[in-house]
Amino acid sequence: MQYFSEEHSNEVVKQQYKNCKNLRLKQIMESAINHLHEFIKEVEPSQEEWMYMIEYLTKTGQKCDDKRQEFILLSDVLGISALVDTINNRKTLEATESTVLGPFHVQNAPKREMGENINYDGKGEPAFIFGLVKDTDGNPINGAEIDVWQANEDGFYDIQQPDVQPEMNLRGVFTTIEDGKYWFRSVKPKFYSIPTDGPVGEMIFATGRHPNRPAHLHYIVSAPGYKPVVTHVFVKGSEYLDSDAVFGVKDSLISEYVLVDDESKANELDFKSPYYELEFNFVLEKN
Repeated sequence: MQYFSEEHSNEVVKQQYKNCKNLRLKQIMESAINHLHEFIKEVEPSQEEWMYMIEYLTKTGQKCDDKRQEFILLSDVLGISALVDTINNRKTLEATESTVLGPFHVQNAPKREMGENINYDGKGEPAFIFGLVKDTDGNPINGAEIDVWQANEDGFYDIQQPDVQPEMNLRGVFTTIEDGKYWFRSVKPKFYSIPTDGPVGEMIFATGRHPNRPAHLHYIVSAPGYKPVVTHVFVKGSEYLDSDAVFGVKDSLISEYVLVDDESKANELDFKSPYYELEFNFVLEKN
């Protein structure tokens, strides 16, 4: 039997898990112990620094509630969310790439009629958003569900401002119809800051980083028999595309909002001219 020592700390601790019957859990625990102990040996934290780490994680948990998940945000800004997403969503070249979910998705967003305007607060530059959902062979997918959400003109999601924005502002679920088509009305997204009033913001500023995300629209696209995709569509030319605070940008997900100055088209959409149009097609892989 080996007693605990600096040199053999990870091996001694791993011995406590030798009887774990769940082999996947055993693998995860042993790897975590190895990396955590090597990290501590490398940086050699003082007692004060170690306690700061404990208190930091405690504050992160205390910042979480049913409207905010500070641990997801912490995972996002460390690039962990993006890495886990990439590992778990290796796709063919034809399929739409995924990216991070983010902390502001809500379950059971309202189902919308095709073409409905999801902008309830009246702010922002109007945008008509449309496209197709198809499979990797180019066949349209009818009945695909498109869950969409975005921040408003001021850079906040509705659940961040329950007393300011209308409930379910800039959210909705649409279902593709004939030929896999979808379309709806919204606003052109703007870049915004992630929440900085908690432990994640403290870490961001202490390390000299900025907290901003480039302008984007969130999607979850799914259909029976296909692998769902959680993704964004980023605004071409937006600030911070090359330094997204949560590492979500992929080249294939950058698309251009085209300015349309046409009074008759604007009237058909109940917009004022000019307005923006975004066309983006989604490609799903079969299960």
